[in-house]
Amino acid sequence: MKNSKLWLIALLVFVWACSGEKTTETTVTPEVVLKPYPAFNADSAYAFVQKQVDFGPRVPGTKGHAATKAWMISTLEKYGWSVQSQDFQAKTYDGLTWNLSNIIASYNPQATKRILLAAHWDTRRIADKDTERLNEPIDGANDGASGVGVLMEIARTIASQELKPEVGIDLIFFDGEDDGEPENAKVTNNAQIWWCHGSQYWSKNKHIPNYSAYYGILVDLVGAKNARFYREGYSRQYASGIVSKVWGNGSQLGHSGYFIQQDAPEILDDHYFVNAIGGIPMVDIIEFSPDFGFGHYHHTHQDNMELIDARTLKAVGETVLFTVYQE
Repeated sequence: MKNSKLWLIALLVFVWACSGEKTTETTVTPEVVLKPYPAFNADSAYAFVQKQVDFGPRVPGTKGHAATKAWMISTLEKYGWSVQSQDFQAKTYDGLTWNLSNIIASYNPQATKRILLAAHWDTRRIADKDTERLNEPIDGANDGASGVGVLMEIARTIASQELKPEVGIDLIFFDGEDDGEPENAKVTNNAQIWWCHGSQYWSKNKHIPNYSAYYGILVDLVGAKNARFYREGYSRQYASGIVSKVWGNGSQLGHSGYFIQQDAPEILDDHYFVNAIGGIPMVDIIEFSPDFGFGHYHHTHQDNMELIDARTLKAVGETVLFTVYQE
């Protein structure tokens, strides 16, 4: 009887121990499947930047401005995009009346889900941060041509590849962005904001009534050597989720040295008006350091082709292209 009791006790202890064990559940994280996307040709984007600079400064009312407009429209049409020119007039800070044009190109216009990509194509008529030739226009290789070059290459890529994005895309090249008051202006006319004429006008007069987009990406100053793109303030305020998406995609593609996970102040740029007036969440990829502000070349004659680096164009262009193809 003694041995049988011990056996029974041992059995009860075993059952109790087993019933007290915790079951560990294995959580399986679903694999993120990336959609395929075409390569971004940085050399072609560089050539698009060079083409604009070869036209000369793209100051409204000049031959360079007119020639660039004609080239952009014909090139985009050649790629099969639906193109229109939104022509309007705007007053400048010094009382001039300018004839301006927003150039708008659309891919897959029937698609209801749309992504808006934008840049400005005009250049500054003065070099007010320079120490010489202050009243002469600048080349605007980075401030103007680089953003346009990236978007023109995206347009060419989509047209030339069998692999197409699943969403509709609208490219808007804003005019009259870079004509605010001079840096050393003693008297500022605060009657209105004198920068970003094109985006101010479009946000109030969209090319299609009630036009909307899922989100937008503005590219500005995106071609300089060793550029760093921080998370700009208005982008975080109006489109924080898109900031996370774009900067995360940049890092995933190996461009974390360009897309810096650090906040920067608000910049008054075209995206502000698209957000605040147009009601479309838009982020701004722009070179502006939280410590040093704009680059040394900003609004000077150093903003020329010597500044442009195809590697920077690739980092931005590939990131934007990848982002669009993942939708």
